[in-house]
Amino acid sequence: MASEKDTKKYSSDNIKVLEGLEGVRHRPSMYIGSTGKQGLHHLVYEVVDNSVDEAMAGFCKNIEVNLNKDGSVTVIDDGRGIPVDIHPVYKIPAVEVVVTKLHAGGKFDKGTYAISGGLHGVGISVVSALSRLMKVVIKRDGKIYQQEYEIGKPLYKLKEIGKAKEEESGTEVTFWPDESIFSTTKFDFSVLETRFREIAFLNAGLKIKLTDEASGKKEIFHYEGGISEFVKWVNKTKEALHKPIYFTKVDENVVVEIAVQYNAGYQENILSFVNTINTVEGGTHVVGFRTALTRAINDYAKKSNMVKNGGLTGDDVREGLTAIISAKIPEPQFEGQTKTKLGNSEVKGLVERIGYASLVEFFEENPAIAKRIVGKAIDTQKARQAAKKAKDLVRRKNAFSVGGLPGKLKDCASKKSENSELFLVEGDSAGGSATQARDKEFQAILPLKGKILNVEKANPIKVFESEEIANLITAIGTGVGENFEIEKLRYNKIIIMTDADVDGAHIRTLLLTFFFRFMKPLIDNGNLYIAVSPLYKVRKKKDYYVYTDDELKKIAGKLGGNINVQRFKGLGEMNPEQLWETTMNPKTRLLNKVLIEDAVKADETFSKLMGTEVEYRKQFIAERAAEAEVDI
Repeated sequence: MASEKDTKKYSSDNIKVLEGLEGVRHRPSMYIGSTGKQGLHHLVYEVVDNSVDEAMAGFCKNIEVNLNKDGSVTVIDDGRGIPVDIHPVYKIPAVEVVVTKLHAGGKFDKGTYAISGGLHGVGISVVSALSRLMKVVIKRDGKIYQQEYEIGKPLYKLKEIGKAKEEESGTEVTFWPDESIFSTTKFDFSVLETRFREIAFLNAGLKIKLTDEASGKKEIFHYEGGISEFVKWVNKTKEALHKPIYFTKVDENVVVEIAVQYNAGYQENILSFVNTINTVEGGTHVVGFRTALTRAINDYAKKSNMVKNGGLTGDDVREGLTAIISAKIPEPQFEGQTKTKLGNSEVKGLVERIGYASLVEFFEENPAIAKRIVGKAIDTQKARQAAKKAKDLVRRKNAFSVGGLPGKLKDCASKKSENSELFLVEGDSAGGSATQARDKEFQAILPLKGKILNVEKANPIKVFESEEIANLITAIGTGVGENFEIEKLRYNKIIIMTDADVDGAHIRTLLLTFFFRFMKPLIDNGNLYIAVSPLYKVRKKKDYYVYTDDELKKIAGKLGGNINVQRFKGLGEMNPEQLWETTMNPKTRLLNKVLIEDAVKADETFSKLMGTEVEYRKQFIAERAAEAEVDI
């Protein structure tokens, strides 16, 4: 890590430039992911990340984010303030270089930020390029400076607008997103809230205040306990088995921070971060931790004579585990489909070494907790062996079916997985309609009997003993959990197609819970979809299919009176031609791709809706009662 003396010297000399701003407005998605809701919020993250970098360097304690009534966003921090002296190469103030030049910033100068959350230094310059107006106000060296920019171009030279107290410093950025670039410029408080909560947990002591001026809603995120509080927060809807296990260490300029807490449930939930970036695909830091955990628990189990016949596997020791892994690395290398998988090979051994030594020490000092964790792992081992017998039994049963596949599966003719689709439908009636409606060349149908098991509450033995879930796993072909292999996926699209009523929504939620807990890589890989079936058929001279109540009002107004409206209660009510035309034909249908925008939020939602804690479910329903539509 850079010394305090080095990091305090933050001036224009530290600002390095790689290239200009050309192309950002032509291809904004290359820089912020999309021009929709996700990309819009990314603008805020880019500005806030600069403030977080100041916090990680030890110079910022407070960040304020205001959603203003005029549609702009203001981010204020009490860091050192962006440098304002003249840049040695560009001969303009350093702040102007940072805002108007792509890949410009203190992150490329190793002495300025030893650790940085921004990956490419594109942050504030991209925000400037995609904003119709941006204003930057800097408090530094007893003075207040200001400059404004219109789509990345300065409107005037940096000017001094007042005096600041000698001890005051910081940066204030206000930007108005360009409506000609974004499909929406309305910010979502809850989306920002989730991200800022994570940042505050990952930076113990940092205070982030989020305010929506229009609604008056305010939240303050401030956690002195850091990730120890984070792991308790994630487990709040579950029955925790012990106090959090927490340890941190600096080794080879890498800061490793880990918090662990087991709960009485069956799901493994490891949330990993690098420089506050959520590494949703894991990486070398996660591999190192998993190895350390398995080894430490096995060593304690053998030393305590709790395990006699064979060791505990990784699956055994991770059931019911919630862990937060936070690594702060000078030069992280990311890989994977979404560039959120850590690739630094040296980090695996480093985390494994730190994790193993810390866990062994904790177990020795806390034998009651250690024995409880080992006892849970032993129970899991017994359950796993029973579950294996259940899976083997399912395989033997399926061996008598055609090609080892479930008898109920109406498979497609094509053997090319990249072109094929599997529709999951409720019941034999909908299954019969879908089978007649489909294009059997590339569309397969698997009818499910009733409501599948709620896997959030169920023991894995019960999960794998369930005939419907066994059929599902076999038809998809990838296996589950640790044995999941995406290469064995038999269909490129797995499509949940349920009725457009309350029961259909419940079945859809049960299926989503199963996929999130047992086949999450399918979601990460973009293979899971939800079919959107019409609610109504409107007839006036010809037929119109309508998918929402709002759409029905609009079309009724457009067509005038004496229209005939048919409400579809289920897919089985449609004849095959209607089902094909509205819901299954790739040229005309609507499909929603299932995505995980935030793993922490997704885990919390499934725990609340499908878990054992009734109070949280009541609270969730009460908070959203006004949004519910009553279907009579």
